[in-house]
Amino acid sequence: MQFHGSEVRQRALDLIASGATNAEVSRRLAVPPGTVSYWLHMDRSKRGECPGAHQTRCPRCTGRELDEAAYSYLLGLYLGDGHIVQYSQHRVPSLMITCGDVWPGLMDACHAAMEAVFPDNSVCRVRKIGCHNVKVYSKHLWCMFPQHGPGKKHERRIELEPWQQQIVDAHPWEFIRGLVHSDGCRITNWTVRLVGGERKRYEYPRYFFTNKSDDIRQLYCDTLDKVGVEWKVTRRGSDPYNISVARKASVALMDTHIGPKY
Repeated sequence: MQFHGSEVRQRALDLIASGATNAEVSRRLAVPPGTVSYWLHMDRSKRGECPGAHQTRCPRCTGRELDEAAYSYLLGLYLGDGHIVQYSQHRVPSLMITCGDVWPGLMDACHAAMEAVFPDNSVCRVRKIGCHNVKVYSKHLWCMFPQHGPGKKHERRIELEPWQQQIVDAHPWEFIRGLVHSDGCRITNWTVRLVGGERKRYEYPRYFFTNKSDDIRQLYCDTLDKVGVEWKVTRRGSDPYNISVARKASVALMDTHIGPKY
């Protein structure tokens, strides 16, 4: 994980004060655009210039209490199936998490997590073919999800800010659950073995997590290590996109805290 010192932060603020855009500062200093946005929000908040802070009560700008368990789960969902967009006709960006209609309980859990993390904002569901986009608008999405940036997640660096890592460390199972609910599954594998000359079929449960981003897979694996779950990398073709949990004790642990999608 990369930490940015106070000198880099001040340099970013000085560049913005001189007229540089957040995107330009991000490129020049090699700092994620969400981090630049967060630094600017915090600087404005300290001077009492953060617009609408008293209305939105952003945890990062105003110090409002945050439901950290819900945030850890929502962060996992965002890293898997979420994205932040701002269309030209809208003044405020939106966070969208795509949830399949075959798992209505998962959709409800996503909706509840958004409401807990953004209690001042309305959460809605937009119907699509076979799924719904669970959606919330907020001016402070970049504060809460500094991983936002141009391009696909697997084509750019994804790392947690120190404050996010502290939340994940305190609520690891919620983070794992969000990642599994977005890009994971629990399946039943089977194999055939010869026992006493007879072919017998054996079935066993297994968890898979599939994501093209090396960084997101590493976050998943690091968190599995912290809760004592054994895992291994399996390949989809020539690409190591899959993380498998198949050992009996680890599957039982995952079943206790995660379970199949519902």
